[in-house]
Amino acid sequence: MSAQLDMLPRYRRMTGGDLDAVTAIEQAVYPHPWMHGNFGDSLAAGYHCWIVECGGAIAGYTVVMIAAGEAHLLNLSVAAPWQGRGLGRELLSFVVKLARDYAAQKILLEVRPSNAAARALYALAGFSEIATRRGYYPAGPSREDAVVMQLQL
Repeated sequence: MSAQLDMLPRYRRMTGGDLDAVTAIEQAVYPHPWMHGNFGDSLAAGYHCWIVECGGAIAGYTVVMIAAGEAHLLNLSVAAPWQGRGLGRELLSFVVKLARDYAAQKILLEVRPSNAAARALYALAGFSEIATRRGYYPAGPSREDAVVMQLQL
């Protein structure tokens, strides 16, 4: 019984002590990952940086900027061993609740067109595609567009 309870997602604020582990997960799951400094800068800026732990291990994390009635989802990632178990959906629900708790009226995000799993996750949660940002993401020697998505709260 307690082993099952230990596997339930637990949320906590990200700290500077988490940055090496978070950066390692980021590098393992993305071809063009955020760097250690991106996460450190997000913490220093006061963004909402959260960790989800399962079984005592970091299973995912999110970075959200909330200001002026809007939330901007900057990063939502699930460690490879935890993917495909519904944790991304759980983490996104946490972000929606967080945005509502801080009186945001909408959530915006950018996602790579090639990231079909993320786009499906966001669409399932009610996000709609509202724009394209040309050449937004690095993609090897070139750039990849971003699909801008929005959820009205």
